[in-house]
Amino acid sequence: MYHNRDLSWLGFNERVLHEAADPTVPLLERLKFLSIFSSNLDEFFGVRFPAIIALSALGGKYRKLTIPPTDKHLGKYVKEKIRKQLNRFGEILRQEIIPGLAAHNIILYYNQTLQPAHASEVRELLLSKILSFIQPIFIREDFDENFIPENDRLYFVISLKQQNSSLTRHAVVNIPSKHLPRFFELSPINDNRYIIFIDDIIRENMACIFPGFDIQSASSFKISRDMDLRWEDDFGDDVLKAIEKKLVHRESGKVSRFLYENDMPQSLRLYLKSVFNFRDEESFEGGRYHNLKDLAALPVNNKDLLYPELKPIQAAFTNSCGEIFDHLRQRDVLLHFPYHSYNPVLSFFNQAAIDPDVRSIQITLYRVAAQSHIVNALISAAKNGKSVVVFVELKARFDEANNIRWSKEMKKAGIKLIYSLPQVKVHSKIALIEKKHQSYAMIGTGNFNENTARFYADHALLTSDAVITKDLRKLFYFLQSPQNKAAAEQMKPEVLLVSRVNMVNQLEKMIKEQMALAKKGLPALLRIKLNSLEDFDMIQLLYKAAAAGVQVRLIVRGISCIVAQRTGKGSIEVKRIVDRYLEHSRIYIFGAGEDKKIYIGSADWMSRNLHHRIEVCVPVKDASLQEQLLQYFELQWNDNVKAVNIDENNEQHYPTPSNGQQSPGSQLGIYAYLKQNDHEMA
Repeated sequence: MYHNRDLSWLGFNERVLHEAADPTVPLLERLKFLSIFSSNLDEFFGVRFPAIIALSALGGKYRKLTIPPTDKHLGKYVKEKIRKQLNRFGEILRQEIIPGLAAHNIILYYNQTLQPAHASEVRELLLSKILSFIQPIFIREDFDENFIPENDRLYFVISLKQQNSSLTRHAVVNIPSKHLPRFFELSPINDNRYIIFIDDIIRENMACIFPGFDIQSASSFKISRDMDLRWEDDFGDDVLKAIEKKLVHRESGKVSRFLYENDMPQSLRLYLKSVFNFRDEESFEGGRYHNLKDLAALPVNNKDLLYPELKPIQAAFTNSCGEIFDHLRQRDVLLHFPYHSYNPVLSFFNQAAIDPDVRSIQITLYRVAAQSHIVNALISAAKNGKSVVVFVELKARFDEANNIRWSKEMKKAGIKLIYSLPQVKVHSKIALIEKKHQSYAMIGTGNFNENTARFYADHALLTSDAVITKDLRKLFYFLQSPQNKAAAEQMKPEVLLVSRVNMVNQLEKMIKEQMALAKKGLPALLRIKLNSLEDFDMIQLLYKAAAAGVQVRLIVRGISCIVAQRTGKGSIEVKRIVDRYLEHSRIYIFGAGEDKKIYIGSADWMSRNLHHRIEVCVPVKDASLQEQLLQYFELQWNDNVKAVNIDENNEQHYPTPSNGQQSPGSQLGIYAYLKQNDHEMA
């Protein structure tokens, strides 16, 4: 009664592949979905695959102790699923995308012979732009000591003979896509644009790299490494330095995947296996090109081959440069990104930075933009004499270096920084601004990041509610003094749900309230939208709720370990949505009547979120804002274009439109609804 989390996640990535295969999706958007699929898979091999291999290798006695018990063949199941997906990936790219580009006079050289007119141009590109970045290394006895392939970087292994010699030698050549573009555009021929991989520029001119040698073969490969850093219980006095030190070793972590071109001789693969120290189960056959996440960087920007632009909605109260705090004193604001403009959030911090009545700003930062407007506003506030306290989560996976960089900038500006708690990630998206006579809060489902807000679907509540701001004040006090018993004891939220404090208990209470209604024969309904659902106890509770007669409706973008079922009067239905925007929001709706309770926040229902992180969810009290979230959820639940039903076997099915009526897709529907709603409120 529990789907494996990794097979479920691979199902999500397969759903991404569905979008790449969908002929109704614009061609360049399909190319982006291929890129997303490839990028997701790289992260899977860097984070999850090492754990899968380790679990599969456990003895039967210990596999039974995992929740749920681990199948000894899990590694084989995963590899087979990935193999099928990669075959489908190749079919889509070769048979649909590349011919589709050619139909628009865009020729992507993909495992094909160069036009004679391009031969000299390609050689000139190598000599003038690329050769200086190439570092060929001959394989010799001490090869494994002076060469460590970087994580997910591209290489050729070359077999070659010196002229007038019968001795075959081998060398490794880097493909410098880290420092140079992956694609180069060549001169047009007969109105056709031609684009070539940097890989093929090097491959075509290998003799220029090894003059005096006969090239026997050139096969591409890359190595993925275990990128999931393990954090000790205590970082010591200097957290930042400790994490910086760990980041240095990430690029040379243990091999988790050796991906090789399918024509690489077996003898050479076996030799590289001994040199790079990987196992057979970590070896994957691939095509001619790797790192196809780079397809998103193809130098083509034909608007006719992209989604029509949806211009962000300007919230009615931001049409002038008025005082945002004046508006928040009158009523709460609920923003839905990327449908709404992110400007109100920027105004929230920019105005606080210069407002003479603002005394302090407190905020948690998990992932921020590389050129963050919000961090710059915080620096401005500090320079204007405000008290600024920033909790920086240095353990935000793959954003550690960016967060460290900004930490140093903020520290120079006089901002008080609080760093990671040992063994606990602060994943909440919260901010508190204190003025002389009023406090203001922002609590969201997404990061304080104006860049990702353009394509992540999230919500943010801005409020001056005295109870909410009081709860946040206590939480920030606790984050600054986690070892202080007084801070821990007073951390008893009145309305907020805070993980590791009251979240699990309150969730259980509200679910059981619906169970009690169902047992009385009254309507009982749970509507939950998450990124991931994995926590064993929460899943068991949902099974009990369905058995009691509760209707459980789940929209889960990624990992979903719960098994859909129908039990008597109750049921559990699970849907997944993949569309132009990344579904990232978390919405909890308890009940169907006027007494329903609605929350938004940062917490997925995974064990790590509920028990090992600081997450915050906030109740949405205003009736008109509740209605927005209800409409938002229902539009997504009734989506019969971009939503799929996940059945009891973890298979995905597109719903059949009722009465032959197909919806426009929930994301377009939400945009139209919010645009009309804001127009009516203006």
